Amino acid sequence: MNTSQSFVSLETISIQSLKDRLVKQIENAQFHIPSDSILNTTSNSSISLRSRVDPLASFGNFQNTNLSRSISLSIIDQNGNEVSFEVSQNNSIQLIIPRDPNVLIPSMYLQNVTSINSTINNLLFNYHYINITSSLPISIHFEIHSLNRSLAYLFIYKFDQTPQLNSSINLIDGWTLFWPFNLTNDDIYRYFIDNQQTPTHQSLIFGIRELNLTEINHYCLNSSSLNSLPITDEPFNFTSNYELRIYTSGCYYLDENNNWKSDGLTVGPLTNLYETECLSTHLTTFAGGFIVLPAPINWSYVLANADFMRNKTVYLTIIITSIIYIILMIYARFKDKKDFEKLGVTPLADNHKSDHYYYQILVFTGLRTNAGTDSKVVYFVLSGDDDQTQIRLFSDPHRKIFQRGGIDSFIIAVPKSLGLLNYIRIWHDNTGEGSLASWYLKYIIVRDLQTMDKSYFICQQWFAVEKDDGRIERILPIASEAEKQKFSYVLSKKAYHSVSDGHLWFSIFSRPPSNKFTRVQRCTCCFVLLFTSMLINIMYYDLSKEAKASSKTHSGALSIGPFYIAPQQIGIGIMVEFFTLISSFLIVQFFRRIRSRQHISRLHEALYKIKPSQQTSSENAPVNKKKKSSITFPWWCLFIAYGLSMIIIVISIFFISVRGIEFGDVKTQQWLTSVLTGFFSSVILTQPIKILCLAIFFICFCRNSNNDKETSEYINDDDEFNLGDDEDYLQSPEFHSLFSSSSLKSINRLNENEIAYARDQRLKQIQMLTIIREFLITLIFAILVLLITYLNREENSFFQVNHLRAYFLDQRQTTVDYTKINTVDEYWYWLENSFVGNIRAQQWYNGDIPQYLNGFLNDKSNRLIGWATMRQLRIKSELCPDQRVISICEDSYSFFNEETELFQPGWTTNATTEEFSSPAIKAFNYTTSDELDTYTYVGEFETYRGGGYVYEFRGSLSDVKTNLSTLHQLDWIDEKTRAVFIQLTLYNPSVHLFTAVTLLAEFLPTGGIYTTARFEPINFYTFTSILQLVCTIFYIFFIIYFMIIEIQLLFELRLKYFHQFWSLIQLGIIGCSVGSIGVYFWRFQEANRISELFEQTNGYIYINLQLAVYVNDILTFLLGYCCFFSMIKFIQLFRFNQRVSLFAEILKYCAKALIAFSMMFAIVFMAFLSVFYLLFASKLSSCSSLISTAQMLFEMTLMKFDASQIMRADAFLGPFCFALFMFLVVFVCLSMFLSIINDSFRHAKDDNQKEDQLILSFMLKKFLRWTGLKKLNQLEIQEERDCRMRSQYFDPIENFPDRMDQLLEALNRIYIDQKKELTRLNKAGL
Repeated sequence: MNTSQSFVSLETISIQSLKDRLVKQIENAQFHIPSDSILNTTSNSSISLRSRVDPLASFGNFQNTNLSRSISLSIIDQNGNEVSFEVSQNNSIQLIIPRDPNVLIPSMYLQNVTSINSTINNLLFNYHYINITSSLPISIHFEIHSLNRSLAYLFIYKFDQTPQLNSSINLIDGWTLFWPFNLTNDDIYRYFIDNQQTPTHQSLIFGIRELNLTEINHYCLNSSSLNSLPITDEPFNFTSNYELRIYTSGCYYLDENNNWKSDGLTVGPLTNLYETECLSTHLTTFAGGFIVLPAPINWSYVLANADFMRNKTVYLTIIITSIIYIILMIYARFKDKKDFEKLGVTPLADNHKSDHYYYQILVFTGLRTNAGTDSKVVYFVLSGDDDQTQIRLFSDPHRKIFQRGGIDSFIIAVPKSLGLLNYIRIWHDNTGEGSLASWYLKYIIVRDLQTMDKSYFICQQWFAVEKDDGRIERILPIASEAEKQKFSYVLSKKAYHSVSDGHLWFSIFSRPPSNKFTRVQRCTCCFVLLFTSMLINIMYYDLSKEAKASSKTHSGALSIGPFYIAPQQIGIGIMVEFFTLISSFLIVQFFRRIRSRQHISRLHEALYKIKPSQQTSSENAPVNKKKKSSITFPWWCLFIAYGLSMIIIVISIFFISVRGIEFGDVKTQQWLTSVLTGFFSSVILTQPIKILCLAIFFICFCRNSNNDKETSEYINDDDEFNLGDDEDYLQSPEFHSLFSSSSLKSINRLNENEIAYARDQRLKQIQMLTIIREFLITLIFAILVLLITYLNREENSFFQVNHLRAYFLDQRQTTVDYTKINTVDEYWYWLENSFVGNIRAQQWYNGDIPQYLNGFLNDKSNRLIGWATMRQLRIKSELCPDQRVISICEDSYSFFNEETELFQPGWTTNATTEEFSSPAIKAFNYTTSDELDTYTYVGEFETYRGGGYVYEFRGSLSDVKTNLSTLHQLDWIDEKTRAVFIQLTLYNPSVHLFTAVTLLAEFLPTGGIYTTARFEPINFYTFTSILQLVCTIFYIFFIIYFMIIEIQLLFELRLKYFHQFWSLIQLGIIGCSVGSIGVYFWRFQEANRISELFEQTNGYIYINLQLAVYVNDILTFLLGYCCFFSMIKFIQLFRFNQRVSLFAEILKYCAKALIAFSMMFAIVFMAFLSVFYLLFASKLSSCSSLISTAQMLFEMTLMKFDASQIMRADAFLGPFCFALFMFLVVFVCLSMFLSIINDSFRHAKDDNQKEDQLILSFMLKKFLRWTGLKKLNQLEIQEERDCRMRSQYFDPIENFPDRMDQLLEALNRIYIDQKKELTRLNKAGL
């Protein structure tokens, strides 16, 4: 029975046939039972052999068996009972256990031993170290492939220490000799140490030494010395490198508890990469172990090649990364100190000593750009059911408040409870400079410190004159439960905390100040994660590359489009991520769970400052008792955490350096590229998306609006306050205020006129900054585009093309001038007498033989890549429509009548007895475009496919001339020929230019030949200078920036966006730029393909550059239009100029009229186009086609014409049509066009807006004041003062309510003070 899960077989045999029996199973799994086996049964009847093969070994947690098949064999008697089985120790059962066919076999590791200088350290052997720690015994297998198969080697090893072998010391556990006579067909030396020797050992160190010629003759060729050990005291000297592969294996069986054991099992010598040989004395379920060890570190090579110049990449990587770590640590320490300054609860400066009812107010400033404010004064009024506060001021003399992303906590003291809170009125005085005057408030939390009730006031709006509704004063009502559960509110809280605290790298710059996990600790954890991932990646780099390379052809690989994923890739990826995340996760959790020495409640400190009767020192302040976490560590564990982190970083740096030295500089650069790509994609893309998705998930399904993690430093629900006897006094009803709550008073509150003036000035300032920024961005972008475009052009292109055109076309020789060929004979003459001689380097002018110029043209400057090809396209014969004159006709070329049949020489289908050369025969066989690697080509008259009948100019010059003569005689070009392409690829090593040459001869059905030549130079060098690379990087960043801006505008304007002219220009810039980037990578890929092909063939095969030329033309086209749109963009920037703005207004006014005029003009022009084409198509060359006729008419419109040609074409119709065209088009239509422009100019001049001119004057005024070039005169100062006074003026009667509020407040204060004094006297008995 054979299924995908297992294979089971049952076979009945006699007892006698069991001895020396070979039991075979699928995939070469087999049991070989020895002849001296003994069955413990008395029956002589038949027995049954039950065998089973499982795809993968099951049970247990031993990872070595994960890549092995599981096989078993049982002997059963006729009653169905299992029969025991015995064999002698000297003649064991042989088992062959196959491995999983999907297992990845890595390639061998090259050991660059020839570059090791052994004399420095006096090394006798090249040593390698491997770790063999395992819970069960394993065998170790070595495979060594010498790059020179004639060499012999001495192999020694010792467990747990370095083997030593010289004339005075013999400290080894084993040795062997590898000599060439024992090599197998794959030229690999093999050696293994069985599983009986490895138990109780943790490591193995082995050494290899190359034997010299004398030792080979003495120890290898002399049979009497084969078992003797060659000993020398001379340092090793390797003449050739070798490759090394090491893997372990094992033999295991399942016991009664389904655990893997190895007792009585020995790994046999037939074990290889694909199966394990086991020798056993019993039968049960068996499995083989298999692990490919990472490449052992070649310490000899590392020590000999550890200099800086050979390993610049790995050393510079470590140095730069360490410098970045130190810089970030300094920055993090500085910001930690700043964060500590932000912490604390500030008692308001205007608190009265007599007020003993306290509220804590937490103000959350948003994270948006310029969300913080420098406005010096922020006022508020807090109102409740029972009372409201007076106008209070947020201030802190010791630190800056209301910073971007900040949380500010204040203590406000009031005479009595305000009751259930209703709203808070808050505003600022807009005294900040520029954008720092505005403020974005997220929300406010007010906590009653007596009852511990919290109230939420959600804002999420701007306090700014230039944003949103332009208000700087708002009333925030208390938020209901529904408002607190609102998605946008919860998302703003959750997303901010997730990104600022959950993203390890981002949190270095945006850590919540209240979090105990400091920036320095986060920075250390980040670099532990970075170095650990770099270490794991570099250790498994070769395995991952091998998995990627083999996944495309692997039977077990998963194919998703062009991508292939093998199980080994997944396993390596999981292993790398597992080891990386485990170390970083443990370090992060260690830091997070370390307790501080003594945590003092910030709120208690503030309250002790307020109460003068209490001691204010923090030493006497009570310690904040918080709920204990599940697992925490004492404060001194911080030193352990830092020490452990440093150890991990140092170990990682050490092994990264060692492995980088082994890799070499080039391979290290490849590894570094892959590591950096993965790192930045993870930090910038993967982790933020993961954090955002998790935040949205928890908001949707685990929403808790009261979970304020970011306020944990300020709000602790376990706080207890003893407010003393004052609380009873404050709650007593007899001390209620004498008067009702005072109304709001106006302190530094801007009136409507002041706000309007501030808004106007701020909007002008914003517009000025926007214009300056837009001008600089456009200017820099245009410079970048021009640099990239012109640096992409090769300055030698013109001279290369000019030389090749003169060289191949021979225009100075009339007999072989390619451009003047008209007949087939002339074409053959040029081909045989001019072209052929030019494509082979011949003797110099003095008769010398051209040395080292094999493959060069006769100009001795350009090398021919491969060979030149001549391709013919033919048509099929068709019956003529009118067969009275001739029955067979040859029409023009098209895709449908192209000839694709195979012919014999002479275009016959019958076999010929005459012998021809192979190139001549091949020239009559059709070859497809896929075989030729050619593409469709657009000629002057037709568009031609990429296939055809091809002749290759291969061989010596005499052979080529002979073949051409044969083709000429066989009429290779005849009446059915419609096009002949000659294509060749050239390389000029002096200027590093490739040139694709295409010489096309089109054979017209009317007779005659039309020849064209195209020379396309192309440079495959991606970046020829650092400037070009830097410009390209900045160019990509600019495009990303433009895309973000335009997407925002699109969402804001919707369909109106496409009605704006400059939006279309910007779309053109983005479209051409994105297209050019895509085409650039396309060209880069094509260049790599051609370069690899060129490198593999050394240029001795024809390489068609047609696709590369097409791609390069598209790139040039896109960059050209990008330059065009960038230059047009400058018109918008100079709109402040009166002439430029007038030009734009004229176009706007006359747009509709011009569209109507264009329709009328098109009708008239098409009428004349038809007339001129029909009348003069056969008489004037300028009217031979519609396009040339249209070109002639446009030139006549511009008064550029030759009237004599038209008159000679027809004596009457010529002058008549010419005069009619001049009158209707030149005089009438152009006059109408000018009239439309003049009328639009008059309207635009009258209605031209002055807004841009006002902004320009504002900018000039600001610039002159800033530079000090112009100072305000007295008139201007007085005018500005009057304008400000007019905006600040208000009627004095408006001040009356405020004055009354102040009077009532004073009387109320006197009344309360008297009541308190009377109460104190009554208690004293006075």
